[in-house]
Amino acid sequence: MAELGLFDQVYNPDVLSCLANLSNDEVFTPPEVANAMLDMLPQELFHNPDTTFLDPGCKSGIFLREIAKRLLIGLEPQIPDLQERIDHIMHKQLFAISITELTSLLSRRSVYCSKYPNSEYSVTHFDNAQGNIRYKRMPHTWRDGKCIYCGATQSEYDRPSDLETHAYELLHTERPEEIFGMKFDVIIGNPPYQLSDGGNGKSAKPIYQLFVQKAKELRPRFLTMVIPSRWFTGGKGLDEFRLSMLSDRRMRKLVDYENFKDIFPGVDLAGGACYFLWDREYSGMCEVVNFSKTSPSSQMRFLDENEVFIRQNLAVEIVKKIQSQNRVFLNDRVSSRKPFGLPTNYLPRESGVPCWFIQRIGLKYASRSDVDDSRGYLSKWKFLVPKAPIAGQTDFTKPVGFYYDGNTRIAKPGECCTESFIVAGAFDSETEAKAYRSYIYTKIVRFLLLQTVVSQDVTKKNFCFVPDLQHYEGEYTDEELRKRWHITDVEWAYIDSRVKSADSAD
Repeated sequence: MAELGLFDQVYNPDVLSCLANLSNDEVFTPPEVANAMLDMLPQELFHNPDTTFLDPGCKSGIFLREIAKRLLIGLEPQIPDLQERIDHIMHKQLFAISITELTSLLSRRSVYCSKYPNSEYSVTHFDNAQGNIRYKRMPHTWRDGKCIYCGATQSEYDRPSDLETHAYELLHTERPEEIFGMKFDVIIGNPPYQLSDGGNGKSAKPIYQLFVQKAKELRPRFLTMVIPSRWFTGGKGLDEFRLSMLSDRRMRKLVDYENFKDIFPGVDLAGGACYFLWDREYSGMCEVVNFSKTSPSSQMRFLDENEVFIRQNLAVEIVKKIQSQNRVFLNDRVSSRKPFGLPTNYLPRESGVPCWFIQRIGLKYASRSDVDDSRGYLSKWKFLVPKAPIAGQTDFTKPVGFYYDGNTRIAKPGECCTESFIVAGAFDSETEAKAYRSYIYTKIVRFLLLQTVVSQDVTKKNFCFVPDLQHYEGEYTDEELRKRWHITDVEWAYIDSRVKSADSAD
């Protein structure tokens, strides 16, 4: 047997796979994900010497590198000479805008095999040090303490010249089509996800949606990006983006991972991740793929068929069945955030109105003058549920508890709560409040709630699929609800696999 060479004897991983395991808001893309996204495109694009590609948020160069591999094979019949083929691809077809100076160097090293494509080590020669992978330091434009282009906070990002400003060129250019002075057939990438907004703790605002919107404005033939899935239910800065994406009939395919680590192994973000294919010339249903380690599920559907996007294909028919049998839902009963006007960081007082704080503080007092009872909750029996019942939970492929005796409260008349809780229901008697609690504790109700959840926080809008029975009495069970809503054995098995029993949740 012939001796093994050095590179056959040692572990030699793809350096870009290693980088993809680094935890950062600017997440590096694993090569497998880049190729899965490229697989969605019509493959004839890689046989056409005129197809142009742009990565507008380039970090490692992985997309351009994997595109180059495909073009090198696809264009061989038309451009047989290897060097001529490489020159054509690198000069005429591949373009990128890097997000920092450091990532521009890394990207050029990945694509050109040299940080500087005008050096002797580059696989293709350019007359400048950037080639088609450019980086330009951009300024933020401040108005009232915020950047008018990306919303960055001036106190966080008005930095000296030796620090990165994170003012990304695509977003901070009035006419981004003039950056390269050309149109692109394909825009592909993994944009930065968020910017600190100067709020409490690690508060941040999403930014990835701005890259998607700007890319659409450039009118490519195809657009594909990998982004967090939290946009499915909107939220901070995402409501308008969510509506535009769900109603856009040019969305040809959406691949969703509930667990962020299944697509980015070294990163853990609540709500999972997704990538999509937007086709300028397409109009119709979207192929939704729910991906897991076992087997993917695929279904053609309109993304805006419900007011709230249902992630799991298997859940769609269950929700439709229950919706068809009911007319009133709990999103009209559940309170908004801060039901008594008291923020999460409100400090207990020595006396006043009994008030429920976060679990470790429990029942203390709030000043009577600080308590807002405009909703009329104070005199009622109230079932309180935590605003963040699944704090720390990011993998919704696992059974989820949501609500159980350890994190909910029955609040008596005269008691209030801080923003740590929402009022799930208010009643005239303790008996009805406890009956309502048993209803919320059922797996079927919490399964319906799960369909709208992509982050640790739960608000009233997340209850939009849960029927309001209007009058509550006795002890509710899943068996009773199964009969009421005609849930089949197959549907129940799926529900049962997705939600923990309330008495076992922790």
